[in-house]
Amino acid sequence: MILHIDMDAFYASVEQLDNSELKGKCIIVGGTSKRGVVSAASYEARKFGVHSAMPMYRAKQKCPHGIFLFPRIDRYKEVSKKIMSILNDFSPLVEPVSIDEAYVDITGCKTIFGETEEIGIKIKKKIKESINLTCSIGIAPNKFLAKIASDMNKPDGLFVIMPDKVQHFIESLPIQKVPGVGKTSFKHLEQIGIQTLGDVKKYPEKMLMKRLGKFGQRLIELSKGIDNSSVEPYAKRKSISREETLREDTREKKLLSKYLLRQAEKVGRDLRRLGVKGRSITLKIKRSDFKQVTRRTTIDIPTQSSKVIYIEAKKLLDAYKILKKIRLIGLGVSGLVSDDLPIQMDLFSNNKKKNTSWEKVDRAVDTITKKYGKDVITRATLK
Repeated sequence: MILHIDMDAFYASVEQLDNSELKGKCIIVGGTSKRGVVSAASYEARKFGVHSAMPMYRAKQKCPHGIFLFPRIDRYKEVSKKIMSILNDFSPLVEPVSIDEAYVDITGCKTIFGETEEIGIKIKKKIKESINLTCSIGIAPNKFLAKIASDMNKPDGLFVIMPDKVQHFIESLPIQKVPGVGKTSFKHLEQIGIQTLGDVKKYPEKMLMKRLGKFGQRLIELSKGIDNSSVEPYAKRKSISREETLREDTREKKLLSKYLLRQAEKVGRDLRRLGVKGRSITLKIKRSDFKQVTRRTTIDIPTQSSKVIYIEAKKLLDAYKILKKIRLIGLGVSGLVSDDLPIQMDLFSNNKKKNTSWEKVDRAVDTITKKYGKDVITRATLK
């Protein structure tokens, strides 16, 4: 049995925890800038239609009397560590998914902590007593169903799907609640006549695969209650990224390049700190109409050089034709490998030498900033 825990309105709840005067009020975390988006909203604010990822200006329109706060990430991480520590008291198999949610494999824990539902109750009680926060928990035979179950009775909920109830639950589960079913795929499924996950089994598998591709295969498996993904307590990071919402929408590539350079500095620093290199560089753009665009390139030799990352990201930006103003830009590095992993070299290539040279410069800068502070040394173009 797999348990999925999701903290209730985590950022907003921590703010109310630290300041009793905020309890019962509409708390919206995400800063005060009109350009930002909502990171979290208290349940009081959600009653007015405010939700995470909503543009801040819309949140202010829907809830003008709300209290808008800038995120305190370090504080949220501190509380998150305490929560994960509590979960580790119940099972060694804990997979953090984000700062406020995790999967826990509680198979075999019955002899120590009691029946399935009792384990969920004990975890909720310990978090409440130790941290004074509420969470919602879902328990099911696999990760897919556990995640859906945790959302059934929010906030402060507990929902258990026992193995013999899986098919009954699937039959009536609205298809839009299935992770991965977005607006586009929902329209396709609606046109076919699929309204619940159970409806998937009524249609030929070949037809679903043709209409939906790989996701069609995934839906077929889920409709049968199949999800073989295991809880990975030490899951490797797949990517490192940074993104920023601009103060004003722009078409100026010179300004956008400056944002990319700053992001490349931070991403490169993270790669070096973690002892990894990446092979794929991704440019992320969100237009003024909120349409998201991504462009990706793959380099021959994995890198952790901020300079190399920036050069590749800028190539992607230069090749992108700006038809509408841009409101957000970001870059990410994926295809991560250990920085001590031997790499097969091209005998006639000098890319390795260039990469190594820039990485030496970056590490020297890292040493200086670690000793004297991040602002002591910076690229001239970022001033």
